[in-house]
Amino acid sequence: QVQLRESGPGLVRPSQTLSLTCTVSGGSITTMFYYWSWIRQPPGKGLEWMGAIGYSGSTYYSPSLASRTSISRDTFKNQIILQLSSLTPEDTAVYHCARQPGSPQAPRELWGQGALVSVSS
Repeated sequence: QVQLRESGPGLVRPSQTLSLTCTVSGGSITTMFYYWSWIRQPPGKGLEWMGAIGYSGSTYYSPSLASRTSISRDTFKNQIILQLSSLTPEDTAVYHCARQPGSPQAPRELWGQGALVSVSS
């Protein structure tokens, strides 16, 4: 079955750029009509959708994070990559990748286990 696994640094400094990778196994990230999202959850807060990339490579971003967020993919490695720039401690969160069918805003049907990222000097 399809599985998602996030990886990246656990600790980053303020003002730096975070890079996280979601490795997908058991299925291709180019399979129609799936979308792949990044979602984060700060400590004690709710889930926040950051953006998504579709099966064709189209990208979609949350307006509140669009200026700092870039989502790309590596089709050879079957990976979804998140970059978040100009980090502050408020970006400390568990970062998840997820899959949803049909549209970037559809309910998520698969989740990775999440990667904890702390932003601290």
